Amino acid sequence: MQNKIFALQELSKNLWWSWDTEAKQIFEELSPLLWERNNHNPIDLLHQISDNELLARSNSKFGEKIDRAYARFQAYLTEKNTWAANNTPELVKNPVAYFSAEFGIHESMRIYSGGLGVLAGDHLKSASDLGINFIGITLFYREGYFRQHLNHDGWQIEDYPLQHPENLPLEKVTNPDGGDLIISVNIAQSDVFAQVWKLKVGRATLYLLDSNTMANESHYRDICCRVYGGDQNMRINQEILLGIGGVKLLSQLGIKPTVYHMNEGHSAFLTLELLAKELASGVSEKEAIENVRSQCVFTTHTPVPAGHDRFSRDMMHYTFDKYLANSGMSFDNMMLLGSEDKKNIHGLFTMTVLALNLSRSANGVSKLHGEVSRTMWQHLFPTNTVNEVPIGHITNGVHTSTWACGYTESFWRNFTENIDDMTLTQEATEAVLAQITDEDLWSLRYNLKRHLFDFIDKYLANQLFHQHQHLSLYQNDYFSIQSVNNTLSADVLTIGFARRFATYKRAPLIFRDLERLNRIINHPSRPLQIVFAGKAHPHDDAGKDYIRQIVDHARRPQFAGKVIFLENYNLGVAKRMVSGVDVWLNTPVRPMEASGTSGEKNVLHGGLNFSVLDGWWPEAYNGENGFSIGNGESFENHEEQDSFDAEQMYAALETQIIPAFYDRNENNIPVQWIKKIRNAIATIAPEYNTHRMVRDYATRYYVKH
Repeated sequence: MQNKIFALQELSKNLWWSWDTEAKQIFEELSPLLWERNNHNPIDLLHQISDNELLARSNSKFGEKIDRAYARFQAYLTEKNTWAANNTPELVKNPVAYFSAEFGIHESMRIYSGGLGVLAGDHLKSASDLGINFIGITLFYREGYFRQHLNHDGWQIEDYPLQHPENLPLEKVTNPDGGDLIISVNIAQSDVFAQVWKLKVGRATLYLLDSNTMANESHYRDICCRVYGGDQNMRINQEILLGIGGVKLLSQLGIKPTVYHMNEGHSAFLTLELLAKELASGVSEKEAIENVRSQCVFTTHTPVPAGHDRFSRDMMHYTFDKYLANSGMSFDNMMLLGSEDKKNIHGLFTMTVLALNLSRSANGVSKLHGEVSRTMWQHLFPTNTVNEVPIGHITNGVHTSTWACGYTESFWRNFTENIDDMTLTQEATEAVLAQITDEDLWSLRYNLKRHLFDFIDKYLANQLFHQHQHLSLYQNDYFSIQSVNNTLSADVLTIGFARRFATYKRAPLIFRDLERLNRIINHPSRPLQIVFAGKAHPHDDAGKDYIRQIVDHARRPQFAGKVIFLENYNLGVAKRMVSGVDVWLNTPVRPMEASGTSGEKNVLHGGLNFSVLDGWWPEAYNGENGFSIGNGESFENHEEQDSFDAEQMYAALETQIIPAFYDRNENNIPVQWIKKIRNAIATIAPEYNTHRMVRDYATRYYVKH
């Protein structure tokens, strides 16, 4: 029986369990209440359950579940016949080092803020599944990203609870003598020190640098306080620690990566440390630059110029003065590497330019984003046409096993051994779908909606409790607590909208014509209901006002209980929403959505996408696997764009989406709707997943050609 306790502890220390349904269910079964209370954190859970209880409960069929999960875990870790072993053996022998300022791996690890981090987490998991020797580098944010609450007016309030390493699956990295491994970086005139944590994610390893150590001056301890926290000075300090500190860490560990992959420009300072190492070896600066370029690849995610990190010449001089004195590089030459104008090194230093100048390959994250990026950065390559600018694209995907909820996975297991088989080829997916009746798919949709609505009932009750609201506040102008319960109907077409509340994503667009939306939502025989969630950046008051607007609309009598906003959006809420809603709505201003992956997560659950033709959707949409808002029309006037897109959205709802959902055959099955679900699964699931995405990175960018 002691072996079962050991097995549970080992499972809890590797986030492999987060995409293995049976392993998750084992921890939940130990205590459903504690599992929810601890934000699905098995380390915290096991701290609150005695060994005596574990021993007693393991002497039963529950113990057999532990044995099965642990055996599967060990088989996973030791499997040699992987995709990488058979296709890119050099990536098994030599590691890929993947640098990202955030990783969204699981809701219990709050080291992410949004889509960039979720993509990084899914990338890490697929690299593990494929057998690639993969190392992630990031920072350990002890306050993480914020926990969101809404006040009485619907205004976002941020709360930053501490994350304690002892309650997370983190292991402190030590030297051979047992002492803490410490790295140091020069920032301004100071040496800044960082301890290191290690997190196992399947076969992959994530290292997290942590400046919260007594060896540092107090203001440097806060470098790793919050994800994207603070001002420009804090931002540059975080990026130095991530990039330069990450390279120093790998050197101290004796790890020589086959490639350094920069996920966005935040980590681009790593190229300076690689350059300093080359110069120290005695090569010329020109040769050093070529050597560094041969080691690095870069992925850009930002389709607007203002979104790229830039630092003033004075800030760069102040911050890098001591570092450059030890590196053998002149300040002007460093500025030249990050300057958008090679004739003027007295302007701003741009992190994306540094990454582009010192990478052997670069890519956007969708076909459209690749085109936008080539146009945006053409001025860096004045002798090239736009199409010749060396920025390609690899379209983002999602980690299927992570985003397939337990019920969905068990559904597909009735027809195929492994849910990942649904991501192999369209032919393989169609063969599975051929076994499934329309009644099967419609039953899946009802079950998933019921799971979502039961979750929302509990979630809203807790949300209202935290807002310290009383029933009397909701009796007139506000929706009542009674209306929160049992108001969402599984029979009603349900739209979901959940993402970061950046203004370009236009969350309130569907409320542009309230009278028309009222007619749609409250149609007597074909109604609609909408579930919203999302966070605005703490400094983005315009984004916060979008949240306030939606909460205000949700409190209007005509929308009460039919429009819902769920506070504190995180990965756990996202998994519930993408599995339960019928339609996933996406309304960005084209072409400002670099890729967007949230709509890819609903496909295997039988959900359909309804989106502006931006990001990944123009590649995937074929007219029969979802719905589009317009045909890619763009207007210079923002008001004109919003009016046009809102009209297109209402028209599609009224003439396409609602009729397809509510038109039924004699068995009450929406045949045309189910046909679209089948088409979506067959055409989207095999292509828009991170297994395909990581295979593309491995064969096109990681392996040298």
